[in-house]
Amino acid sequence: MLQIQGPQKTTGTVSISGSKNAALPLIACGLFFETFTLHNVPRIGDVFTFLSIIESLGVDVKLKENTLTLDTKNMSLENLNRELVSKIRVGIFLFPALLQRFGELKIPYPGGCNIGKRPITEHLKAFESFGYMGSGTGEEITFSGKADKSEVNILANFAVTATENALMMAAFQDCKTTISLAAIEPHVINLVDFLKSIGVQIEITYDHTIIVHGISKIPKQATGQVIHDYIESGTFIILGALTAKESITIKNARIQDLTFFLEKCRQVGVKMDIDTKNDSVKVYNSTGNIQATKLQTNIFPGFPTDLQSPFSLLLTQAEGVSQVHEILFESRLNWLIEVEKMKGHIAILNPHEALIFGKTPLRGATVSSWDLRAGVTMILAGMLATGKTKITNVEYIERGYEDIVGKIQRLGGKIEQI
Repeated sequence: MLQIQGPQKTTGTVSISGSKNAALPLIACGLFFETFTLHNVPRIGDVFTFLSIIESLGVDVKLKENTLTLDTKNMSLENLNRELVSKIRVGIFLFPALLQRFGELKIPYPGGCNIGKRPITEHLKAFESFGYMGSGTGEEITFSGKADKSEVNILANFAVTATENALMMAAFQDCKTTISLAAIEPHVINLVDFLKSIGVQIEITYDHTIIVHGISKIPKQATGQVIHDYIESGTFIILGALTAKESITIKNARIQDLTFFLEKCRQVGVKMDIDTKNDSVKVYNSTGNIQATKLQTNIFPGFPTDLQSPFSLLLTQAEGVSQVHEILFESRLNWLIEVEKMKGHIAILNPHEALIFGKTPLRGATVSSWDLRAGVTMILAGMLATGKTKITNVEYIERGYEDIVGKIQRLGGKIEQI
């Protein structure tokens, strides 16, 4: 549990860590090689859990500071930790490398965040498209066989992890693969850039189509780099707008990935200086300037669903009534119940839409982390509110943000673990 006595002010500079969403598929991709090195890996709960699963496969895993090395020479399926796979959604990333290595894999249905249904239909169809035979229940998924297609066509329906799995499958098959309606989020492009660096030919067209010409011979060694986390960057921009004494500066901000988000911040009155050359953002306290707006999440390059919760918190301080439309996940607005506990004025209209009435002074309360992104938003809310805020279920926060409490403390925030 975390405890915050608010309101609080922040000042200083924060450096953004590696992206969780980019690191996990790259780590999975590392299982294709005998040895693999990955830099800028965030030290977070989801990475540690995934590495424990990989260790259970007999892989030698070393994470020193933010550099990961894998040695897969002794990899086997004999002692796979099925319990851990059932707790983390990215267990689905095991399929591409392990199917190619062993010709079969059976895992529990992967777990994940409490933000609504996240079906894996696109994953299963992709595996079948390459020639593998599969079956699945609500409890486990099984695939076996051998990829034997000369040309493959896949419909990803903008699903990020399905696109990433299709990319990994396609990269190491000596055939042409066309992925239609592919996701092109920054973490997908991070994987694309890595695959290109080892010789895979990949073309991305204007209509979200990715064409992959795979390689027949897999290199024994490979090295990759995780991009910085634009979601963490956006979260700190909101923190600065709400709590800065005067301003805070965010380094490694991934400005190029935040175009829509930054424009929306400007529209509602957030004051920022953006340094594209040095990839940094200086954000000023803007609580006296925020205006209501209409917000709709979307696939990239639209407004990121993972920044909906901190931006919604910002809107509690806006003059007027704001409308929030979450189009991707049907349970992702439920966290707003916690804002109501802090005397925020919220109307949840249906699973995808809510109204936020401002400007509303928030009061400290005992609140819960509904998911990874809502959890860190409750930290921001506690720093903004008057009085004592206690936050439960903080394990959600630890899953996806590297040293988030420490970073806020170094900006002057006072957060206790109790």
